[in-house]
Amino acid sequence: MNNYNQIFKAAEKYMRVRKNDVHIPISFAYALKLIEKYPQANADLAAIGIILHESEGVRLSAEVLKSLNFPTDFIQKIGEIIDGHDTRSYAKSLEDEIVRDADKLWRFTATGVSIACDWFKQTPTQYANRLETDIIPLLDLPESVEMARADLAETRQLLLCGVI
Repeated sequence: MNNYNQIFKAAEKYMRVRKNDVHIPISFAYALKLIEKYPQANADLAAIGIILHESEGVRLSAEVLKSLNFPTDFIQKIGEIIDGHDTRSYAKSLEDEIVRDADKLWRFTATGVSIACDWFKQTPTQYANRLETDIIPLLDLPESVEMARADLAETRQLLLCGVI
């Protein structure tokens, strides 16, 4: 497929909650990086899965894809990914792992830390520490761990976490 803009536009009205209009594009970029590392993954399943994973559930995600004339079996596979994106024990496919990891990786950026530290009523330094101790161990793919550690180091430096 490769042009995901039409899916972003179709899902846009569902992205205006909890900064998902920021979170989802950043997570999408991480999904694309992971897809490059895993050419055996179904790129459309992983990319569309991350775009729609916060779309108010499977029913609305199916609505978006139906409006764009996607086949029923593809919509069902996206639904399975979305259903399990928050459940660590769910991993049934590489595409599931890519979506779950990309959904977490955005938090390691300065933007992600800035948003999430407000959600959790923590300072950027406290939240960065939480990412290291609580979130990195939840990542499924070794490449995701590498990206998380590198981005967290950059974020800590940018936000002066060693100073304030």
